[in-house]
Amino acid sequence: MKSILLFVFASVLSLGLFAQQSGPTISWTKTVHDFGIFEEEAGLQTYKFEFVNTGNEPLYITNVRASCGCTATDYSKEPLKPGEKGFVSASYNPAGRPGKFNKSITVTTNEFQPTSVIRITGEVIPKKPNN
Repeated sequence: MKSILLFVFASVLSLGLFAQQSGPTISWTKTVHDFGIFEEEAGLQTYKFEFVNTGNEPLYITNVRASCGCTATDYSKEPLKPGEKGFVSASYNPAGRPGKFNKSITVTTNEFQPTSVIRITGEVIPKKPNN
């Protein structure tokens, strides 16, 4: 009797694990990009984060939100079929923002775990004052 109960429990548990694996899945190539040290005069710094839909259903990005107004974003707007690649780009404007920065971009999708966070970091060397 115990072995039957154990078998039923194991079967239900394994079905639950397989059910969570279906649907779209976002798999990032990289989740943090460091721009390094750059001068304020260098202007806008942009990085394109890439990902693949490793799931078995189409992946939709429903929202991309930067942690502050100094970071602009763009992203793949079309649904991505399983195996297709997409992107989220982040552009940091260093004007008037000397020093180190660490900004987050929250990406919302139709995935089982709907939000993921990617980050950009770096350090801005301030403009030299005009004499």
